[in-house]
Amino acid sequence: MPDAQKVNSMFARIASRYDLANRMLSFGIDRMWRDRLVDEVEARKPRAVVDLATGSGDVAFALRQDLARDTRVVGLDFCAPMIEEAKRKQLRFNEPAIEFGIGDIFDLPLEDGCANAVTISFGYRNLQDRHQGLLEIHRILDSEDGRVFILEFSQPYTLYRPFYYFYLKRVLPLIARIITGDLEAYQYLCGSIESFPGREGVTAELENAGFKNIQAIPMALGSVALHIGQA
Repeated sequence: MPDAQKVNSMFARIASRYDLANRMLSFGIDRMWRDRLVDEVEARKPRAVVDLATGSGDVAFALRQDLARDTRVVGLDFCAPMIEEAKRKQLRFNEPAIEFGIGDIFDLPLEDGCANAVTISFGYRNLQDRHQGLLEIHRILDSEDGRVFILEFSQPYTLYRPFYYFYLKRVLPLIARIITGDLEAYQYLCGSIESFPGREGVTAELENAGFKNIQAIPMALGSVALHIGQA
């Protein structure tokens, strides 16, 4: 499992260029993945949404734009420089109706059952203890209609896999070093994706944490998946 301190330090180093790197390394497709996540959340019409590992806030801003204005949107991350980036964007976009703050997924500053939806995009893979993280998510979800939405890298379809991992191991780190100046961070990215379970494995993790009616939606030839689980 990833070391939390190392992950925090890594994201702190690349915070200022994180958005640019995401756009370029995914060729802009990351917006399509985020839109699918937001569409699935919007379809459930939640009253309160918590975006964990919110980073620079892209998912939180997209949720705020598409959800009803009286929906509470909270964005939490354990990396202070990332939250600073999110707050800078908040001022630039003039969007005060998002509550950004520091929050550790293993000890969230939120009450039991306070959210109808919890989202986590490309952060679940980085948790030092995924089971404990899921238990904490389960705690803050409403027991009647609460759902978790996990957007994360996954294992691609067999025919696509060699091409995908060639890009991930040989091409992506070099481009990332040019953009961010931090080769180590994106070498970690590659390793964490390669060792991460596929859709069946994440489904099993959700079931073991007490979630039910789980959906696994593959995207990008299986290299990304959206998991939805009911509390």
